[in-house]
Amino acid sequence: MEPSSTEGGAEETLLKNHPSPPHKVILKHGQELEEEQEELAEHQPLEQEDLNFERWKRRPIPQRTLHQKIDDLKKYLWNAETNEFMGRSGKSWSLILLFYAALYMFLAAMFGGCLFCLMWSISPYHPTFNDRVMPPGMTMAPHLEGHEIAFNASDRKSWKKYARSMDEYLRPYNDGAQDRKNIRCSQDTYFMQDDLEESAERKACQFKRSWLGDCSGLQDPHYGYSQGRPCILLRMNRILGYLPGQGKPINVTCGVKKGPPEALGELQFFPKSLFDMKYYPYYGKLRHVNYSSPVVAVRFAGLQYDTHIQVQCKLNGKGIINDSPTDRYLGSVTFSFDVGA
Repeated sequence: MEPSSTEGGAEETLLKNHPSPPHKVILKHGQELEEEQEELAEHQPLEQEDLNFERWKRRPIPQRTLHQKIDDLKKYLWNAETNEFMGRSGKSWSLILLFYAALYMFLAAMFGGCLFCLMWSISPYHPTFNDRVMPPGMTMAPHLEGHEIAFNASDRKSWKKYARSMDEYLRPYNDGAQDRKNIRCSQDTYFMQDDLEESAERKACQFKRSWLGDCSGLQDPHYGYSQGRPCILLRMNRILGYLPGQGKPINVTCGVKKGPPEALGELQFFPKSLFDMKYYPYYGKLRHVNYSSPVVAVRFAGLQYDTHIQVQCKLNGKGIINDSPTDRYLGSVTFSFDVGA
């Protein structure tokens, strides 16, 4: 009995020393085997039936007749079975129309409110915010083909367009129109009218065409172009409320910018080479209805024939800028002459 018990004890001891690992290993290897088999199954090649791509092509839609299309359109416009118009019931259409009506009414009210606040906050007569006023620029007439005046004194067709342009420019300055609309001013100071109501019309001083002498077009309807002694007109740009010169008149000078200086010859200014202060300030077109900007006419009485020169006329006075490198019209204007006999 002892040997058998010894053998049983040895087996038990062996089982105790190796209780469960063999089963776990077998189980683990079994799971790995099953996973490998699944992966192999996934990567198996497709059957011949699966490779037949013809069966997966989209079948052509049968062609519909014109009658069928018209019937579908009629059904879409009005479906008698469901009482729907264009795919929606009456209730659905009512809700959509109500929504968009409310939306657009709200947007219109918001836009109108913003516009009302904007118009209420600004004045139609003067800028609400005007912290910085730029110095004035200067324009000239005639101004047809840029700032180049080229003609032959003996060829009427070459200078007729310049004379016509001068006529149109000076038409508002006719003496009769100035007598009817504006008043005669004799003071040499600014014509201030700030004590009037904001919306009240301001009076304007006369500037008559006859004051321009030989450049008025009254004595010489050709403005000197037929004689090779052309006239030009210079005007300072309007700036609302601006007082040029800071209490002194603005002076105008002209000189050669490019070309021989002696080719310019004698200059004549009409009525004088100044912009009088009595024409300022300017109150805007709503209040200064009949305002006429003062003009300085320059007659070039001694231009040399067949000589191309570039002339620059400048404004001179306190607060005036006439040498800006970025704005060639600020305080000055440049033009050229090419006059032939």
